[in-house]
Amino acid sequence: MSELIKVGMADYKVGRNPNSLISYGLGSCVGIAMYDPVTKIGGLAHIMLPDSTQARSNENPAKFADTALPLMLDEMIKLGAAKSRITAKIAGGAQMFTFANATDIMKVGERNTGAVKSALKKLDVRITAEDTGGNYGRTVELKLDTGIYRIKTIDKGEKEL
Repeated sequence: MSELIKVGMADYKVGRNPNSLISYGLGSCVGIAMYDPVTKIGGLAHIMLPDSTQARSNENPAKFADTALPLMLDEMIKLGAAKSRITAKIAGGAQMFTFANATDIMKVGERNTGAVKSALKKLDVRITAEDTGGNYGRTVELKLDTGIYRIKTIDKGEKEL
């Protein structure tokens, strides 16, 4: 019997077939799905901020792209995934609010997406698909039996990566 495992904001979870991992309400946050298609082991992270070194409080490593992704990858490997087979799909990183004089610091979604891509490159995990940017929220689900990353939006419909 499969279980739908919820991943909260500033959190990550790992699991295996036949379960699914789901995270609701990604705005400027980014949802990162990693998956090993042979063992059907996957992970889903919901990161809020790009860089733990810039934060006043970095007590929760799952909050940041640079710290959450290495931890999630390590947990997947401990479950039996092979690093050489793991790929990633990413979604989110929206610009939810418009500011008249938006500086780069206010473009959190864009910064989050860039940090996720940098962290994955550093980990040598290839991104195979992405649905990022825009000005709308997303809910993401990683189906561990197939590796399909389902993205649902309120007014843009649903898609599978």
